[in-house]
Amino acid sequence: MAKSASKDRAGADKGAEAGADEASLAGLPQSYEAGLAELDALVARMEGGSLSLEESLAAYRRGAVLVKFCQQQLEKVEQQVRVLDGETLRPVPLNTTGSSAAGGDDDDL
Repeated sequence: MAKSASKDRAGADKGAEAGADEASLAGLPQSYEAGLAELDALVARMEGGSLSLEESLAAYRRGAVLVKFCQQQLEKVEQQVRVLDGETLRPVPLNTTGSSAAGGDDDDL
C-alpha cells in the first residue's frame, strides 16, 4: 500500500508540474513590451533573494516562458523587416549637398 501511495503522490506531483507549465503558457503577455516588463520585474524579484525555493523555481519557469515569447515576437518582427527591406526600405541616394535626391524636385515623378 505504501508503494501505491508514493506512486499516487509522484503522479500527482507530475500532474501539478504539467498544470503549472500549462498555466504559465496560458498567461502570455499582450505584447513584447508587456512581456519584457514582466520579465524585468521577475528578475528583480529573483535577485532580491526573498523568494522561497518553490517560488524561485516557479519564477524561473515563468521567466523561461517570457523569454521564449519575447524571442518569438522579435523573430516575427525581423521577418517583417526582411520582407519590407526587399522593396521599401532601400537607402535613398543622396545628392552632393547631402540632402535626399527626392528633396523637392517634382519633375522626376
